[in-house]
Amino acid sequence: MQVIRTTEVPEIDNTHREIFVGSKVAMRSLVGDDLSETYRFNIVTFAQDSRTKFHTHTCDQILYATEGTGMVGTRDGDVEISAGDTAFIPAGEEHRHGANEKGPFSHISLQTATCQTEVIE
Repeated sequence: MQVIRTTEVPEIDNTHREIFVGSKVAMRSLVGDDLSETYRFNIVTFAQDSRTKFHTHTCDQILYATEGTGMVGTRDGDVEISAGDTAFIPAGEEHRHGANEKGPFSHISLQTATCQTEVIE
């Protein structure tokens, strides 16, 4: 067993990655390649109006909102989510997620270790 303390995991600036738009997107990898062959469990923090581009995954994705108010959306529209809300995105569904105009937003992302992402936008 291992206990991971969020405050002890370094925050990595991911703003430069192809999938993100906006002023800042940072990630803390709580469970990654070094711990699990099955899961990836990350906290992602978006600055106001920062988000992902539309994309798909080869696996289901679960997003659990931890701080602030943000959005998750498909081509049909966005849905506002706040701390305590969970979004389930089935494999293959085009979607995006991140902060809105209300301020910064954080969520936990859970995916399988072998999951692949394709950026659409």
